[in-house]
Amino acid sequence: MNLQQQQLVKIKQRKEFLELLGIETRNKYDITDSNDQIIGFAAEQGKGFLGLLFRQALGHWRTFEVHFFNSQRQLEFIANHPFRWLFHRIDVYSSQNVLLGSLQQRFGILTKKFDVLDPHENVIAEMRSGLFQIWTFPIKRNGNDYALITKKWGGLLKEVFLDADNFALDYQDPTISESTKKILLAAAVFVDLEYFETKADSD
Repeated sequence: MNLQQQQLVKIKQRKEFLELLGIETRNKYDITDSNDQIIGFAAEQGKGFLGLLFRQALGHWRTFEVHFFNSQRQLEFIANHPFRWLFHRIDVYSSQNVLLGSLQQRFGILTKKFDVLDPHENVIAEMRSGLFQIWTFPIKRNGNDYALITKKWGGLLKEVFLDADNFALDYQDPTISESTKKILLAAAVFVDLEYFETKADSD
């Protein structure tokens, strides 16, 4: 998955019809370029009964791990979410288990606030989404546009009955490194799990 060549990527959650029955299933995504060509996949791990149980009972608070693959289904990187009641976080690792960076939630009043961190906990960029920015998650660096995560409206039937979400990630700054692009891609999937998964509606 050569993200360095991509300015815009799309993340499409695969439809899971069991969710019509209120059963929260393992999240899986197709990742495409701006021309809708598959460049990779992402899949939440935890296939067994215990994983199913945690998804139903704990929702987005649970510990979860998302694996990202290239178009040949070879592992590229991993996003790990530790159990947190507050101040959620994801740590992003290469396939060789080298920490690339993190996304850390910060305290915010009526604002979704996250910092994008490098492996040494230095702030690379900031993601801030206001109360009325339901579908938009701007990411800025030193006050300048850096990247933008947006959710695409899927229609009333889909939004009410299915957790099948489409997102676009625009790498607005051409100087973003490959490793940071991976962190931001993980952040886009995390936004879905944090704010649009069924169990996340209580946040």
